[in-house]
Amino acid sequence: MFKSIAVATRDRGRMAEVSAVIARFGLESLAVRLGLGESDSREGVEARDLPTRTRRALEALGPTYVKLGQILATRRDLLPDPWIAAFEQLQSDAPRLPFEQLRAEVEAALGETPETAFAAFDTEPLAAASIAQVHRARLQDGTEVVVKIRRPGIRARMEADLRLMRHLAALAEARSGAVRRMRPTAMIEQLGREILDELDFANEGRNADLLRADLASLEHVIVPRIHWEWTGEQVLVMDYVEGIPPRDPAALKAAGIDPSRIALLGAELVLEMVLVNGRFHADPHPGNLLCIPPKQPGDDGLALLDLGSVGFVSPRRQHEFLTFILALRSGDPRGVADMLVAWSEGGDIPRETLLRASERLVSRHGTGKLVLNAMVADFFPLLRQEGLVLPPDLVLIFKAMVTMDGVLAGIAPDFDLSDALGRMRGKLVASRLSRLTEPDKLEAALLEFSRVAEEAPRFLRAAAARMEAPVSQARDESAARAIKLAGWLVGGAVVFHALAALLIHWT
Repeated sequence: MFKSIAVATRDRGRMAEVSAVIARFGLESLAVRLGLGESDSREGVEARDLPTRTRRALEALGPTYVKLGQILATRRDLLPDPWIAAFEQLQSDAPRLPFEQLRAEVEAALGETPETAFAAFDTEPLAAASIAQVHRARLQDGTEVVVKIRRPGIRARMEADLRLMRHLAALAEARSGAVRRMRPTAMIEQLGREILDELDFANEGRNADLLRADLASLEHVIVPRIHWEWTGEQVLVMDYVEGIPPRDPAALKAAGIDPSRIALLGAELVLEMVLVNGRFHADPHPGNLLCIPPKQPGDDGLALLDLGSVGFVSPRRQHEFLTFILALRSGDPRGVADMLVAWSEGGDIPRETLLRASERLVSRHGTGKLVLNAMVADFFPLLRQEGLVLPPDLVLIFKAMVTMDGVLAGIAPDFDLSDALGRMRGKLVASRLSRLTEPDKLEAALLEFSRVAEEAPRFLRAAAARMEAPVSQARDESAARAIKLAGWLVGGAVVFHALAALLIHWT
């Protein structure tokens, strides 16, 4: 397998391992379809269980390939449901390492032994994942903390995998038009950025500090404090938080936690992150969340953990996402179609086709409870059917929103995200308006609109001349509509020019 593919000498061993795993799980025909294998008699092998066998192969290849599969699990706009279902089950086998195998890295990072740095250190791991292992400890001042330790050699292995993936993605994109539409090189670049971010624990610490500042107004949301004296690229030390993952509503109730309050808080949290602050936890699954028992009624809290992967939303994307959801909920298929046009990457689809598709989406999800998971299950196949591909940043937003929506609906079945959107609508609008009144933005708008206002007389003379010229009735009606629109724009520019000047004067 892959005999005709040339790779760097340092990556040949890993290429041989990948080839062996492909052979073990009978994936030669899939490699051929991707343009990465040589056609042979096995090409017609039974396709039954192909998604499941591919998922098992990714798990066998380790954490880099598992993370690739997890990205693919969010791409309903690219893959059919059986593949999505298989990739959603991906798990990375992460055995717990004896602490002595980690000791050298810990001592190099701390500059001393953990027994000296901490008042107490538990050598038995609290938890283990593909990239890191976590231990409990206590600082000299008595603060209970957790120590997150990067697995030895994991960075070099994952960087080698990324080099090989980039090479294979470029080949597949060059050899297969179907693969090219999926933009695998861009996907691998996204994967590379996420992995490098997660491998640097100092980056995770910075993310925690930024999110804590962003969410300061949500008093019941906790982002653990980072202890920078002991934190660096390979080791992260943060406050220990006692809580219960939001998986079982009965377990939450037994601990005195109100699942409905947690659902309301979680909805406010995800909307605040995505649509107000523009910085959000990219993977808020139950393992990265803890519900905090209340000290007094109504004080139920929610803690965010594992902040290595954080997404960013531009103001334009925030506006587009909110516009899409509001158009859907207000039964406006034209508004939904406008967003599909704005988001489409690849495919030159007639607007009428998009409008019909939007009408189907509105008919199914425009009324009743807004269940994002069900909406996305309809929405993404619709994109795939019409040949549209969403930009990666939007996919990440949908992933975070759908994940949180699923978690909250799991503990509070009556939860409705549209209710949370309605309660926060005023705050979302205020957030948008506050950006518009920032002095720099006002000054830029003032300069542009003053230019339009100064040119208004020339525009109006040109419009009058055109109206007086002999034209056909159809052209006359078209020109009248265009001139009417231009008139509104010029008038609006003059008014906005005056308002902006006043606002700048007041600020």
